[in-house]
Amino acid sequence: MTTPEFKQLFPDIDPSQITFFPLLEQFHEGVIVTDDQGVILYMNHLQEKLDDLNLSQVIGKSVREVYRVDADESPATACLKTGKRVNNIPCFYRTSKGKVVNSIHNVVPLHARGKLIGTVCFIRAYSLLEQDMESFRVPEKIQYIRESDRSHLKTSINDLGNGTRYTFDDIIGQSPGFLDAVEASRLASGSASTVMLFGETGTGKELFAQSIHNKSSRRQYPYVALNCAAIPENLLEGILFGTAKGAFTGSTDKPGLFQKANGGTLFLDEINSMPMGLQAKLLRVLQERKIRRVGALEETLLDLKIISSVNEDPHDAVTRGSLRADLLYRLGVVFIRIPPLRERSEDMDPLLFHFISKFNRIMGKTVHSVSPEVMHLFRSYSWQGNVRELEHVIEGAMNMVKDYQTILTRHLSVHIGDLPSVARTGIPQQTPLPEPGEALSESRQSHEIRVIRNILNHTHGNVARAARELKLSPQLLHYKLKKYGIQAADFKPLLKSKLSNL
Repeated sequence: MTTPEFKQLFPDIDPSQITFFPLLEQFHEGVIVTDDQGVILYMNHLQEKLDDLNLSQVIGKSVREVYRVDADESPATACLKTGKRVNNIPCFYRTSKGKVVNSIHNVVPLHARGKLIGTVCFIRAYSLLEQDMESFRVPEKIQYIRESDRSHLKTSINDLGNGTRYTFDDIIGQSPGFLDAVEASRLASGSASTVMLFGETGTGKELFAQSIHNKSSRRQYPYVALNCAAIPENLLEGILFGTAKGAFTGSTDKPGLFQKANGGTLFLDEINSMPMGLQAKLLRVLQERKIRRVGALEETLLDLKIISSVNEDPHDAVTRGSLRADLLYRLGVVFIRIPPLRERSEDMDPLLFHFISKFNRIMGKTVHSVSPEVMHLFRSYSWQGNVRELEHVIEGAMNMVKDYQTILTRHLSVHIGDLPSVARTGIPQQTPLPEPGEALSESRQSHEIRVIRNILNHTHGNVARAARELKLSPQLLHYKLKKYGIQAADFKPLLKSKLSNL
C-alpha cells in the first residue's frame, strides 16, 4: 500500500507515524499495528504467513472482525483500555479464514503528544499441543465468559444490568447434541412459553437460562433466579410469593420473587427439590397468572416467562415422586436437554483453553496447554461434575504449575471424581466396552453402578461424602441408590464385619 493510499484510508493518522512500518519487516516475530479504535493499520510479512492472510485483506478492519476472539480476550484491546504494556499473554484464536493459532502476545502502546494513538502487537506462535493440529477442532468463534473471568475482582458484577451475566455469545461448544440445545434455546426465547432445562449438575443450566432471557423481548426487564434446593421449606413460600405485614410474627410487606421478576424472567433451578405442597400452589399461579402474598387478600397479575430446571430426567422425577406430573407439563411446554460433558468430546479442547486462558489472567501465568497424557486422561474420564468440575480441575492444576508452560499429570489434584488414582499415575481407566449384545445404555448403567459402589466403599457408606466426591447432590445420589437397589448401610464397617462372619 502506498503512502497516499494509506492517507486516504486513515486521514487522521500523521504520516510521520507510519515511517517505521518498513522496519517491522526486520523482526523475527509477527507484528500488527492498530489505531486507537483497534483498527488494523499494518501487518508484517511474518504475521501474514502465520495467519494465512495478507495486508490488503485486513487493513482498515477491526481486530475483532479479523480475529474471532472476544473483545475482553484481545491483548490489543487490553492495551488500548489501560494504555499500558501487555506482556507475555497467551492468546488462542481463529482467523476469519479459519486458521487456528496459539500464540504469545506482547503489546506496546503508541503515544503521540501525550495521547494514545494505537498499539504495536508482537506475536510469537507455537504448537498448541504435541499432536497433529488436524485433529484439533474449534468452534467458528470461541467465546469467553466475561464476568466469570473477572470474578476475582468483584463477584457481584452484573455485566448486563438486568440481573444476568451471560448471553448465547458466552456459550462454548460445537458438539451436535450441545448445538441442538443451543438452537432450541434460541428458538424458545421468542415466546412467553415455559421452558424446562434438564441436565446433570454442572452442565450449565443457569448459563442457558440467562441466555434465553437476554435473547428474548424481556431482556430489558429483570431476570431473577432461585435455587429451590438451597432454601428451607418453611421460608420458600414467602420468598417466592412475598409476605404481607402481620401475616405472622415479625412479617413485613415484602414482594416475592414472582413480583420482582414481573415483566421479565423467573428461573426456578432444581424445581424437583421444591416441596410437593408448594408445587401445587405454583401450579395455581401458572394456571391463573396471578399471585397473592402470604397473609394478603389482594392478588397481583403476572406477566413473565418462567424457566425451570431439573438435574435428572423430568419423567424420572415424576416417577420418583419429586415432581408433580401436572406441574411438569405446565413448566415444560418446551423441554431442552443439556448433554453432559462426557457426551461432548468435540468440546473438550475449546473448554480447556478457555479455562487455561481465564486462570492465566487471574493468576498472572503463561500456561498454554496440557500434555498429551493429560488430554488422554481428560478424554477418558467420566466427568460426573461436568464443565464445572473441569473448570475446578484446571484451576487446581494451575495453582500447582510453577515455571512450566504445560499442565502435566503431576499437577492434577487427586479429587477427580470416580478415578482418584488417575491423577497420580497418569494412566487413564476407560469405561469397558459393552459386551456383545449389551446395549450402550446398559453398559453406562453398569459403569455407574461400579463407580457408586466404589465410592461408597471408599467413604464407608457415608452418602453425604460420596455425593461430594461424585459431584452430585445428595438427593440425586439417594435417587440413584434407590434406582440401582444399592444399600449404603452395606458399606458401613460394622455391618461388613458382621456379614463377613456369617
